Amino acid sequence: MNGDGDRRVRRTRRLLHDAFTNLVLEKGYDRMTVQDILDRADVGRSTFYAHFRDKEALLMSCFDELRTGLHEGLRDNDRGNDWDNSAPDPAGAVFYHAHRHRRVYKALCGKKGGNVVHRHLSRLIGDAVRRRLEPQLAAAGSDLPAEVVAEYYASATLGLLMWWVERDFAGGPERMARMQQRLIAPGLLAALDPAAPITPATGAERRSAPRSTPST
Repeated sequence: MNGDGDRRVRRTRRLLHDAFTNLVLEKGYDRMTVQDILDRADVGRSTFYAHFRDKEALLMSCFDELRTGLHEGLRDNDRGNDWDNSAPDPAGAVFYHAHRHRRVYKALCGKKGGNVVHRHLSRLIGDAVRRRLEPQLAAAGSDLPAEVVAEYYASATLGLLMWWVERDFAGGPERMARMQQRLIAPGLLAALDPAAPITPATGAERRSAPRSTPST
């Protein structure tokens, strides 16, 4: 494709993304139709389907840069089990991406964004973390499945992201990334420690556990 063709593709995709974001803010993701997007972007149906199969594919394309950022963050931070250092981690990539695209996240992560956004981000973050953790957990002899640890990480990150978006990105992405890392690093390090296995208390242990007595 020549330079003019590349520019046309970028312009069309930008028009569709802008129309999509505006409509999410105005109508909500679930109520928006492909026809709404076509009318707002002023493009033909064939043009839309040349780029995206449906509105969910258009939504997912809003996070292509985030997917790249997640993988780059993992490569930069791939120095053993150092989840507690200051190098970029997956959550850091999420917070920086959200801050760069505040309007998009305000639309998609707010109440009008729909559950599909949450599911997609959860998969994106969880898959990136799981791929890195699987060999580390196996090497450490951990009894925790990578899927469980990745789900824990993704859920915690998304919870903080939604909280942050609702507060209009207060404090900036670096502060949020540091706080998230500080909160979640102990759990990840424990998952990589074979000396800390899962040991649920038995019924007898629970019955024998000391109980606090009310003061008189």
